Parts: sequence; C-alpha cells; structure tokens
Amino acid sequence: MSDLKDRILDVVIHQPMLSGFATVTAEGKPWVRYVVAEASADMTFRFTSFATARKVEQIARNAEGHLTCGIPDPSKFHLPYLQIQGRAVFTTDRAAREAFWSERLKVLFSGPDDPRYGVVVLRAYRIEYTRVGQPVEVWTREEDLAAEPTGAWHEAHA
Repeated sequence: MSDLKDRILDVVIHQPMLSGFATVTAEGKPWVRYVVAEASADMTFRFTSFATARKVEQIARNAEGHLTCGIPDPSKFHLPYLQIQGRAVFTTDRAAREAFWSERLKVLFSGPDDPRYGVVVLRAYRIEYTRVGQPVEVWTREEDLAAEPTGAWHEAHA
C-alpha cells in the first residue's frame, strides 16, 4: 500500500466521520448535506440514507458525488482533510444493509430490514489529501477516471 493511501486511510478508517456529501440536482446545481461516512481499505465510502431522500433520485440521475471529511473539531485545523470524488450507488440489497448495520443506526431505522433504510456506496476515483499550508497530494484510481459520469454507472454496479 502506498504511503499516501495509508495516510488517507488514517484520516477515515478508524471510525464513522461527519462529512459533507454533494450530488447534482436535476437542474445541474450542487446539493450538499451532512452524512456519517465510513471507509474501507479499498477506498470505498458508505453511509446510510432513507430510500425516499432526494439524494437517491440525484444519484440515480447522475452518479457523480463528492465527499469532504477529516477535521472532527473546528479547533483542529492542523489535521488533514480529504476531498473525495467518486461514483455513487444507492442500494437496498439485503446483504449490503446487514453488513453496514450497527446499533447506532437505531435512532433512524428500526433495524436492517426497515424498508426505509438503504446504503449509499461511493467508490472513490480521486482523493485530495490536504493539510493547511502544505501542498495537496492526490490519489487516483486510474481505471475509474475515464468512466462515464452518468446514472448508468449506478445501474451497472448495483
């Protein structure tokens, strides 16, 4: 594993992280909301969503998404943060919901079988690792950079 990838994972792999997730509206405008994202070692990020949330329709129309995370406390601006570009899919697949389920989600959903519960999976293809006052470092997943940024991606990877 590369040193940069290790440092990126150090920012996000240990715990769920409050993040800003941006999608594109039907009018082509950005829309950002808070999510609590979790990362896996393959640079895939996951977070829950209600099946009826507007982000689900936005992802279906345009799979391009952007996640910003990394500074857990405003007094800690010296810590690194990440700008993550990727393609998203919303899934209600039983195995995906059960794999992602944790007790902390009970405040939102009755359990992994709750029909309102789904998981957004964002497969990162570009991540900027940033520390204030230092040059930005960029990790890329080359095979995903050339893929078409449309809703068709989510159907092929669902």
